[in-house]
Amino acid sequence: MSLRIGTRGSALALAQTNRVVGMLADRGIEAELVTIATEGDTATGVPLHAIGGQGVFVRALDDAILRGEIDAAVHSMKDIPAARPAGLTCCAVLERDSPADFLAHECPLDAVSVIGSSSTRRRAQLLRDAPALEVKQLRGNVDTRIRKLREGQYDAIVLAEAGLERLGLTLPGEALPTDRFVPSPNQGTIAVVCRDDPAVAGAFAAFDHAPTRLDVEIERAVMEEVGGGCFTPQGIYCRDGNLIAEVLALDGSRWERIERRVATVGEAREWGRALRVQAAGLIREAYAALGIKP
Repeated sequence: MSLRIGTRGSALALAQTNRVVGMLADRGIEAELVTIATEGDTATGVPLHAIGGQGVFVRALDDAILRGEIDAAVHSMKDIPAARPAGLTCCAVLERDSPADFLAHECPLDAVSVIGSSSTRRRAQLLRDAPALEVKQLRGNVDTRIRKLREGQYDAIVLAEAGLERLGLTLPGEALPTDRFVPSPNQGTIAVVCRDDPAVAGAFAAFDHAPTRLDVEIERAVMEEVGGGCFTPQGIYCRDGNLIAEVLALDGSRWERIERRVATVGEAREWGRALRVQAAGLIREAYAALGIKP
């Protein structure tokens, strides 16, 4: 069997895809890597929420699978939106890497006053922790973000620790605790999406890590019930059934939060609905402030 595996062209996306290609090779399966440009990679001068959120990184690859140009695609699972096209399946969820955010800074921590991040969640959580901070927009791939840090455009930047580890990068700074800086749903997880064909899906079945899949499915169930996508600052993290989920005001001044032990996706949906009711006002505020129709 020979498979065509689609990927974005960023260094991180290529590193993740090459990991999967290597795992296939270990099982005697040949794979060709196909690089596909996405709107999220080319439109770097605007905030993510203005071009459709994290889903812009996935849409072009979904379309390529459905057109038959590639057999599967490798994604950072946190980029995959809740609504998925018919004809696709998530055939493998790899064992999770670090879910944490990483605060990279070259000056002393107490001298940090300007932080770069394109995420509404990270901005809200940083401001909740330290309201005097200035959080400025930061887009681009990991190399671009690090270059801007080193040029002094920011005192610090926030990146996913898993991305740094996958790229083999060591930066000065520290991982942020996941109980205070609750990660995005599925952060630190690599997923493989393919066309809904048992022959193709079966090639990846051995890579599926059941405990990680359950945790991320719980996170996605809460995310789907809460709604708001990347437009509303929200962190949702589950480890071994221990769930933390929160929705924040854009400026981090207020938040609603639940911490529960969750055993099933059904229970997760119940708690997601409860959080949506608690946070309804914050969600409406975020949509209004960003000029987005619910």
